[in-house]
Amino acid sequence: MYDYWVGLVYRNLNNKPSFIGITTRADFLRLLNSEKHKFMDINENLKTGNLLELSSRGGEEPVDDLDEINEVIPFTYSITSYGADYPVDSLVDRIGKKDIVIPKFSWDPTEETNIEGFQRQYVWPRPTADRFIESLLLGLPVPGIFLFKENSSSPALVLDGHQRLFTLFSYYDGVINGKEYQLVNVQKQFAGKKYKDLDVGDRRRLDDSIIHATIIRQDEPTDDQSSIYSIFERLNKGGINLQPQEIRVALYHGEFVRVLQALNSKKAWRTLYGKEGSRLKDMEMILRFFAFLYYSSKYRRPMKDFLNRYMATNQHLKKQSEKELNEIFEKTTQTILTGIGAKAFRPSGRAVNAAVVDSLMVGIGKRLNKGGITDNRNFKKQFDMLMEDPKYTETIKAGTAEEAKVKERLRLTEEAFSQVP
Repeated sequence: MYDYWVGLVYRNLNNKPSFIGITTRADFLRLLNSEKHKFMDINENLKTGNLLELSSRGGEEPVDDLDEINEVIPFTYSITSYGADYPVDSLVDRIGKKDIVIPKFSWDPTEETNIEGFQRQYVWPRPTADRFIESLLLGLPVPGIFLFKENSSSPALVLDGHQRLFTLFSYYDGVINGKEYQLVNVQKQFAGKKYKDLDVGDRRRLDDSIIHATIIRQDEPTDDQSSIYSIFERLNKGGINLQPQEIRVALYHGEFVRVLQALNSKKAWRTLYGKEGSRLKDMEMILRFFAFLYYSSKYRRPMKDFLNRYMATNQHLKKQSEKELNEIFEKTTQTILTGIGAKAFRPSGRAVNAAVVDSLMVGIGKRLNKGGITDNRNFKKQFDMLMEDPKYTETIKAGTAEEAKVKERLRLTEEAFSQVP
């Protein structure tokens, strides 16, 4: 019997459990002993129907921002879909040539292929992977996949079928997760065989096996491909428990993602925000700063759709350059750290308040566009007054994604710092 514990918490959704993760009993007890306050926070959040997420590797930086995950994106797109049948060897070849792209859900600048990035999200146990290959060798039908194509010349992005396609690519490659891939959990005639060891007839049968693909294209609107986010989210509700920014990194990969990742490691930001998280909430807060700084006039709920639209518009840095983004981000975070202090994002205690982060950074960022701040005493005084202003504090509590509250807190912070010398 494996000595593993499963962590479950309940959110306010018909008392259905939400899965956090699996950890060894020893690691769980160490986590419990060193992070007692996080478990007390879970208990408090359960009473109110809110869920505070934890990482099995010691916990995410706590963030007061519960609106976005539960928001529903209205679906207002014109979609066309059509079917195509692909032989298995053709699918594997297309993945190798990046004509079919398996998305990443994290960002590592040292990774050169999408396959390497996907390995961290590969969750199939070996018996499942082996039996999938065996099903094809036996000529049995297998589920289809979903692909998204922006236009006729663009690569196809995998929306559903990640595990199956990664398994196929790995078997043909002969390596899975750094280990030699030979079939184990299969019938005797296939046991111990790598792809290159298969009999000619078996190899031909596998190569010629057909997997049906549903290919999706967005027709309207033509200038905004953000339907891809909604489709992916719906297709993968029962799969990997992905956070909004993890999906964005996968679907809007490009130069903007590289900039966000680089900025996420900057010293002043890390001091203000805290430790780097594995679920990319910190990167999302940087995206949120830029979105409200440059795109706030287009803000409409839900928040995650607003962030999707902005990330799509600047995916390849055609709206704001890398230099512009770097300069305003570093000036803003360093000014906050120097003039206000490391606790600027945590006005009520331990947790980072996302509404404070976005409004404070935007208000100060706009002020810095006019020149540097020289009177730190006045600067800190304006911050303290803002944190005690009931009009402002009302906008950073519940319902922080409401349009009226977003506009009001951005207005108040801009006013508070606009006249600081």
